[in-house]
Amino acid sequence: MEDTRFTDPQPKIHTTAELRGCRMGRYCSVGERVSLTDVTFGDFSYVQRHSEGIYARVGKFCSIASNVRINALEHPMERITTHKVSYRPNEYFRFQKLDAGFRQRRMEKPVTIGNDVWIGHGAVIMPGITIGDGAVIGANAVVTKDVPAYTVVGGVPARVIRPRFQRETAARLQALAWWDWPLEKLFIAVPDMQVLSAEEFVKKWAST
Repeated sequence: MEDTRFTDPQPKIHTTAELRGCRMGRYCSVGERVSLTDVTFGDFSYVQRHSEGIYARVGKFCSIASNVRINALEHPMERITTHKVSYRPNEYFRFQKLDAGFRQRRMEKPVTIGNDVWIGHGAVIMPGITIGDGAVIGANAVVTKDVPAYTVVGGVPARVIRPRFQRETAARLQALAWWDWPLEKLFIAVPDMQVLSAEEFVKKWAST
């Protein structure tokens, strides 16, 4: 018998979004004119309009705002030109092939985003970056270094602003891994998410 507590888990992809080689988890949402290539989204994660991403893994319950760029395009500064004429000459000339080596170089610098990460409007995540569980990326930040779990960063380049929670609480939240709970348990836990502090939530649910 169908459990009427839960809505349709199929991902919601806007008709103007372009997805190539992507995998979407349950309850995911992709907004207007989003462009994603070789990106994996965990359950419940969503991305708002006009964002772009390539070669990335996004965890569960991530909130990605509009105009975000995940794994921003790298240009070959060591060549005599940074223009794509050197790595995508096929766009301009017949009989010239895409530079497969440069594409492979891009693929070898994926971005990894943990669970419960919030990425603010207009943020840019550079190639090869890892963002830990529960981190928050401020609006218009440019992330050039890995971001630890449950850390708030912002600015250009992004710098640590503050931790979200005390270190012990953050560690216990990661150990709790609520994002992996079955839907039935999440359904029951949501009211506590709304009213309990992180410390109170961990104390209650660590023993459940």
